[in-house]
Amino acid sequence: MSKLLLLITLTLTLFAVEIPTKHATQRAFGKSVELNAQIVQLSNASQSIMSLVGGHIEEYYVSVGQSVKKGQKIVLIESIMISNMTANFISQKKQLEAQEKNYQASKSLYDKGMTSMQELNTQSIKKDEVLAKLTSLKSQLNTLGINTETLKEASSNFILYAHSEGVVSEILQALHSSIKEDTHIISVVKSQAFYLKSFLPLEYANKVKIGQKIVINTNAKSIVSNVTQILPNVDENTQRIVLLSSIDEITDNLYVNAYTSATLYFNKTKKYVAVEKSALSFFNNEWVVFVPKKEEQHKEEGHDEHGHDEHEEENESAYELRVINIVTQDEEFVAVEGLELDEQYVSDKSYYVKSQLLKSSLGGHGH
Repeated sequence: MSKLLLLITLTLTLFAVEIPTKHATQRAFGKSVELNAQIVQLSNASQSIMSLVGGHIEEYYVSVGQSVKKGQKIVLIESIMISNMTANFISQKKQLEAQEKNYQASKSLYDKGMTSMQELNTQSIKKDEVLAKLTSLKSQLNTLGINTETLKEASSNFILYAHSEGVVSEILQALHSSIKEDTHIISVVKSQAFYLKSFLPLEYANKVKIGQKIVINTNAKSIVSNVTQILPNVDENTQRIVLLSSIDEITDNLYVNAYTSATLYFNKTKKYVAVEKSALSFFNNEWVVFVPKKEEQHKEEGHDEHGHDEHEEENESAYELRVINIVTQDEEFVAVEGLELDEQYVSDKSYYVKSQLLKSSLGGHGH
């Protein structure tokens, strides 16, 4: 009974799904070669973020492996230096307000002839001295990322921010440790500083060119890089040519020094009949694509070309498999032998068709 239910379920599922089809096209392909590759970064891709003040590390806002953006909070440091500077800034600001009042009072008296020019100049000099100290403190605090416009009271809190986008690769100082000025706090790997270091057999030395594509697959996603350098010396261990290709798209979960397989695509030079990669299926140890049965394309008004009623074959698949030979491929299409130009094929969801063919081979017509 369970087998019968399975066959019925497969049949109903297949007929409930619209099977997309396309026509085989002619496309230009270049030769491709499989390579071993390593994800690397150039020496200037990593930067250390330093503390501009000494103090005590109170809290980290990030962790190793976390992506950060420019201006994002990194760490909170309690600093006596910041406490003194902000307290001094608040004090100088109040002194400036007092000196401004004294100057205005002296000016009012001078205008009425009740005080001398010397007294007015004395008050002006005192006001300018306080203003100079306040301006200097304001500049220093702004350099440290402290907004003096909103500073209302003294604080020992100093927050360090990220200088650019990247990924935290290492935390260099332990939480609650004391640090000095210019101490390196964390290391950040800049975003989009990843490169692919690929190892090419010597026989392809005259075919590889700057700008050619190298594709890797990671996290079920194809990542395209382009050759930017062909190093002049072969790798001593592999005796292969070393290619560097830049990974330009924003990609998560790329791990430095990890090895991966890659495909180098040479310039397109020859045309083949091609189908989309999604059309390929592995069936009975052979690569196949599924095509509509020819009699299905000629049925009219419920009868096929032999005059049979369509209900007699309702359990049979409307598709048949075609064994093909893969000639070459790129990141989207496969060049094949065994399919004619413009011939219709199942371009996606071929697993539904395979299910029906398996059902037919197991259950036949249900007899």
